[in-house]
Amino acid sequence: MSTVPLRAGWLLALGLPLAACSLAPAYQAPKVDVVPAYQEAGDWLPVQAVDTAPRDRWWDAYGDAQLDELQQRLKAGNQDLQAGVARLDQARALTQGATSRLYPSLGAAAAATRARRSANAPTSAGVASTRTDLQASLGLSWEIDLLGRLRNEAAASRDRTQAVEADLAALELVLRAELASDYFALRGADATVQLLEDTVQLYGRALDLTRNRYEAGIAAAADVDQAQAQLASTQAQRSAVIRQRAQLEHAIAVLVGLPPAAFALPSAPFLAQVPALAPGQPSTLLLRRPDLARAERAVAAANAEIGVARAAWFPVFSLGAAGGYEAQTTASWFSAPSRFWAAGPALAVPLLDVGARSALTRRAHAAFEEAAAAYRQSALNAYREVEDNLAALRELAEELDSQETAASAAKSAAYHADERYRAGIADYIEVTSTQTTLLQAQRAALAARVQQLGASIALVRALGGGWGYAVTPGSAP
Repeated sequence: MSTVPLRAGWLLALGLPLAACSLAPAYQAPKVDVVPAYQEAGDWLPVQAVDTAPRDRWWDAYGDAQLDELQQRLKAGNQDLQAGVARLDQARALTQGATSRLYPSLGAAAAATRARRSANAPTSAGVASTRTDLQASLGLSWEIDLLGRLRNEAAASRDRTQAVEADLAALELVLRAELASDYFALRGADATVQLLEDTVQLYGRALDLTRNRYEAGIAAAADVDQAQAQLASTQAQRSAVIRQRAQLEHAIAVLVGLPPAAFALPSAPFLAQVPALAPGQPSTLLLRRPDLARAERAVAAANAEIGVARAAWFPVFSLGAAGGYEAQTTASWFSAPSRFWAAGPALAVPLLDVGARSALTRRAHAAFEEAAAAYRQSALNAYREVEDNLAALRELAEELDSQETAASAAKSAAYHADERYRAGIADYIEVTSTQTTLLQAQRAALAARVQQLGASIALVRALGGGWGYAVTPGSAP
């Protein structure tokens, strides 16, 4: 019995227990200070909302079939999402490659060479020679993972892949929220265009009436000019809103993966209402948001990289084996005398590197601290975004109520001013002033509705969307 395989077996038996070790620190996610409740939640939010929609379809709470159709088209057609899926495939392939290095590798080789040796070569004795060399072999190599270097590399790669998965989820959430915001802004533009269309017709009739009064000697020429100016100003506002609507439609087309020329959204009534929202407890936010999941996985990967850097200080132990056939003629190539083999362990010990490994270790620790700080900062930003949008929803609810009250009062004032003008009690300046105030108040109320819907979508995004978000359809208080 050969002593070489026996010694290799003993070395393998000694190395396997060490291969179960790891020099990576025991991982714990960075601690983040969490308050017991959101400061801006207030009493206007429901204590607990009923989760009536699937958690990955948060937009269903708005009850708009057109929005749902657009969201489905975004999933299939958005090119940013397709690029994100490709990035995830790349990350998974890298992880598979890193994991494969934990196992032995086997390769086959075959070669046929014909060579002539020079007669003037140092060992040719002045005689030229020609020879044929035929080889066919199998080779096996296996690095025994002493102290977990390869396992930590594979773990870091898996953590990075999970971070890319979270990145993809975060990208999808951002795109879906952007689509919903653009859609409701477009519906708000539809309502504003309709308001301006009605106002233009009203002002056109007022201009005709004023001209008739002027021709009858009842009104002054200045009244006609004011009516004309008011009509032209409103027509200009209508053109501006139509332009804004077209740009929103183009943005939606790109989000769903279509060129603007191949996409159109017909006008429709602006009926959406803000659903009741349940932000939950601040302590659960860290589990909801995909961007925080990505940041946490980056910390885990950096922790595993510390183990890789520490393992660089220790020997690398591997096993190798090769065997096959070698001959000079094809007739004897695969005969028993043509066999050859070699097997044995190898050990590589680092001795002097002038501080290179120390630098790598320091870098790994610093990278961990950077990732941990980035995670804590991401968590702070997440809590800020939730508080911002809770405050925005509360204040916008009050603003909308005030704007609608103002619009109602302005409508009454415009009616009375018009009646006074017809009776000859008031001048036309009062009429145009009250009508302008009415239009401004009505547009402000529509803008507040759009902003309120936008704030609710921003809150959904801040809470992580389908990552644990609960909604119930209906009007927010």
